[in-house]
Amino acid sequence: MNKEDKSLLVKELKQNIADYNHFYVVDAGGMDAGKTSDLRRLCFSKEVKMMMVKNSLFVKALDQTEGDYEELYGSLVGSSAVFFTNVGNVPAKLIQDFAKANKKPVLKGAYVEESLYIGADQLGALATIKSKDELLGDIISLLQSPAKNVISALQSGGSTIHGVLQTLAEKE
Repeated sequence: MNKEDKSLLVKELKQNIADYNHFYVVDAGGMDAGKTSDLRRLCFSKEVKMMMVKNSLFVKALDQTEGDYEELYGSLVGSSAVFFTNVGNVPAKLIQDFAKANKKPVLKGAYVEESLYIGADQLGALATIKSKDELLGDIISLLQSPAKNVISALQSGGSTIHGVLQTLAEKE
């Protein structure tokens, strides 16, 4: 790979880091072509962009973007793939599901919700992080719950009052 190709790749990586809110670095080396294709298809279906990268070029791209990623540099050894996404927990769930049938990919590190997660042991925590849409749904349901209780109480109270008034009217 010549110098011009490397600079174009670094520029593309920088653009992806800027365009996507989260990224995962995984060890996908040693997978055969069929399994790699399956992983790429799965990523595409979940709206996750997968790129195989050279670690040194990825470090250059991280150095040229805003943020402190130095903690991640130690895990960038061997062959690496980067999953770019706008939903923080989707790649973690994807890795968990795919790794059940295969030994790879293995999480090296991730940048999710402005925090770094280093090591494969962080995969469970990343899978349970709620996305922005899930959190908004939880908040809306919590806000709706008291309103539903009030409406229900008013409706049942109205029935009771109506019943009392009807009984009094029938007595006369």
